Amino acid sequence: MTNRSIKIGSIMGLVFLSLSCNDLDDSYQELQPLVTIPANFPEFIDSKTNPLSADGIALGKKLFFDKRLSGNNQISCATCHQQNLAFSDGFALTNNGISGKKLERNSPALMNLAWATNGLFWDGGSTNLESQAFAPLAHEDEMHQNLGELIEELNEDAHYPAMFQKAFGKAINQADIVKAIAQFERTMISGNSRYDKYVRGETGGHLDENELKGLQLAEQFCFSCHKTPLLTDNLYHNNGIDSNFTDDTELMIKKGRARVTNLADDLGKFKTPTLRNVEKTGPYMHDGRFATLDEVLNHYSEGVKDSPSLDVILKQNGKFGITLSETDKKQIIAFLKTLTDTAFLTDKRFAEF
Repeated sequence: MTNRSIKIGSIMGLVFLSLSCNDLDDSYQELQPLVTIPANFPEFIDSKTNPLSADGIALGKKLFFDKRLSGNNQISCATCHQQNLAFSDGFALTNNGISGKKLERNSPALMNLAWATNGLFWDGGSTNLESQAFAPLAHEDEMHQNLGELIEELNEDAHYPAMFQKAFGKAINQADIVKAIAQFERTMISGNSRYDKYVRGETGGHLDENELKGLQLAEQFCFSCHKTPLLTDNLYHNNGIDSNFTDDTELMIKKGRARVTNLADDLGKFKTPTLRNVEKTGPYMHDGRFATLDEVLNHYSEGVKDSPSLDVILKQNGKFGITLSETDKKQIIAFLKTLTDTAFLTDKRFAEF
């Protein structure tokens, strides 16, 4: 199947270019796609308030890797979001922030965020990528940057003032800093795993017997929340890792979605992470308590804890959890490894300059 592309410029711009360039003009270059959408993915709907542009994406990439975004000029977005780990960081709870203290939440992987339209962070506390970016920039245990000072630093750079003018037609400002980062993050599309090739009937999409059995088990037990093709439903679920949600810490992380909604029915509910590249994104859960995929499946098979807000899928016929044999678990993990998108993990478009 042919992937879909979103190209630079409007339809009128494309028409103008086609009329103004003759066939003998060697300087003419075909417009390049801003993003390529896998054929098995939903439609890409660009932000109305922050539409993609080549200049905005380039600026966002430069900012994503720039350590000047932190108060001590030692930490960038990429510090906790590393490409080879699907833009996660490999820690349960990192202490790589400016204070050196362990954070209260696991650093989420970053991919397919253009479709994350139902809240960000584990509890959905941010409504979009633009507002989300402000939180780590300002938090005293993460990047702890004074945004006024950041603007001064960026203005001293040889390239940033012109890049902001090209991207947004304005001088450097707080809103456009996070807009640019959001544009870059929306281009981080992962949809070229062996499983995707299998679904699309492409070369390289072979699944062996164990992987196919694992897929069947995933369809039966996992895809109710990890819905295809994004392998997340972008909703919030209590998956039984806790039964007591009393929490007086700053972030009240145990409360889950209830921290935002203040609804008892949302206690212990957290955003469904995508299963894409899951082999690379451990440790798992909002607090990274499970180091391996084996531990995750052992939880669903034997460790689910009851509470009033426990997802009904995990509480059926008087039994908690999902009945899985050891063979079932091995086959599910074999399938999960087919979701690794090596092209995404090594794509130079997302790598540091």
